[in-house]
Amino acid sequence: MVRAAKFPWSTAASMTGDTLTAIVEVADAKVSFGAVKALDGVTLAIMPGECVGVVGHNGAGKSTIVSVINGGLTPHQGNISSDGERLARYGIGVARARGVRCVFQELSLCPNLTVIENTRILHRDLGGFGWRKRARKVIERSLDLVFPGHGIESDRSVGELSIAERQMVEIAMAFSDAGVAPRLVILDEPTSSLDAGLAEQMLGYVRRFVDAGGSVIFISHILNEILTTASRIVVMKDGRIVADRRSIDWTEHSVVESMGSVAKGEANRRAVRDLAGAPVVVEQIGPGLPFRAKRGEVVGLAGLAGHGQTRMLMKLHAAETSDWLARREATVAFVAGDRRLNGVFELWSILKNFSIGSLGDLTNRGVVDVAAEMERATDWKRRIDIRTQDLANRILSLSGGNQQKVLFARALSTRAPVVLMDDPMRGVDVGTKQEVYEIIRQQAASGRTFVWYSTEMEEVCLCDRVYVFRDGAIVAELEGDAVTEGNILAVSFRGAAA
Repeated sequence: MVRAAKFPWSTAASMTGDTLTAIVEVADAKVSFGAVKALDGVTLAIMPGECVGVVGHNGAGKSTIVSVINGGLTPHQGNISSDGERLARYGIGVARARGVRCVFQELSLCPNLTVIENTRILHRDLGGFGWRKRARKVIERSLDLVFPGHGIESDRSVGELSIAERQMVEIAMAFSDAGVAPRLVILDEPTSSLDAGLAEQMLGYVRRFVDAGGSVIFISHILNEILTTASRIVVMKDGRIVADRRSIDWTEHSVVESMGSVAKGEANRRAVRDLAGAPVVVEQIGPGLPFRAKRGEVVGLAGLAGHGQTRMLMKLHAAETSDWLARREATVAFVAGDRRLNGVFELWSILKNFSIGSLGDLTNRGVVDVAAEMERATDWKRRIDIRTQDLANRILSLSGGNQQKVLFARALSTRAPVVLMDDPMRGVDVGTKQEVYEIIRQQAASGRTFVWYSTEMEEVCLCDRVYVFRDGAIVAELEGDAVTEGNILAVSFRGAAA
């Protein structure tokens, strides 16, 4: 029996009387991976004209329910209905035919193909003579609607694009129409690589899409985005839905509390520290102002995405590492933001992905001390709550956020005095963020230096000093009370602090 429910806060696209019929409804879905219950009896209906925000810790079941609704995963128990019809068979093809689209946290475009060619793969109806012209029109129209002034050339190879541009293309592709209009778009951490301006463009389009009768499932660890965009908010924990209420009935504190965490509030603000006499441990001369970082300092890299922050991190890493022979004691450690490209070793276990950064400490005459390796990995698994029952499992068995935790543990467990972080909180839940912030504060207080690029303004404002980038150069240096969102945005857009 398919449930029909009233949603007075939604705009109705398809109605019967006073009721809405779910575009997709999953009933009593159960999914297990060995002894792990990824979904434990989840029922979720997505109605026309609503944006459903889904939140929860990494491993709570968010990506699994998304895979079920997208047709990529068949539940071991339960059923799926669409438009009032119970479907005996439901897969990706059926989901797409019913207008279900998905933007994954791990971007799925083919890097060796152009934007146009990737569009053709997504839209099968674009085949035949003249398909390139049609595909170009489809993707360029969608990019213009979602991200006005984007500047992305559709005949460029995806591999040449920045991670922000790739995310923009994938989002635009999900909202594009080449014969089958999108009705339900699933966005899994869609703004994780976008700066504040691009994120607001996307969120504005989501609101317009929903107002016109479309539906969105929106997964994000940036709670303000959820609270200001979603019609209702669903909280997941340990494979179950533990709360489901209208967004106006939530606050940021109550969302965090329902997830099982306690909001830290002002405790996360940057504490003023006197580092005037600290020695400079990293220095780089380039376009614009010179870069320097002192011992025990947390230095932020800010500005609009793609303006040279990641390039600076790469230069700093290259300057402190050897091209051909690794040093026994590394001087820098690196936490990648694009973990699939330059973070995880996909065929390796969780344990090996962790310990590869500490082999100098864990080997004796070239032989790894297996007991020491496991002891160190187990300690960090506990410290930042890497959710797995067995460290011997493959790294890809973890959710995206838990993979990111492994990269954090890999870097922080080394003795490297400098840690470079390239937007490292992508896909990490709010509770773990607080724990990592505390670890960074503690280690900085003991003399470790952090160079931290983040697209989240809240994180940038945790830093002791911030360099703002524009057009590939450092255009401003902010310190102390001058490190504010207003000043950073003023420099990013106008070139002068407020």
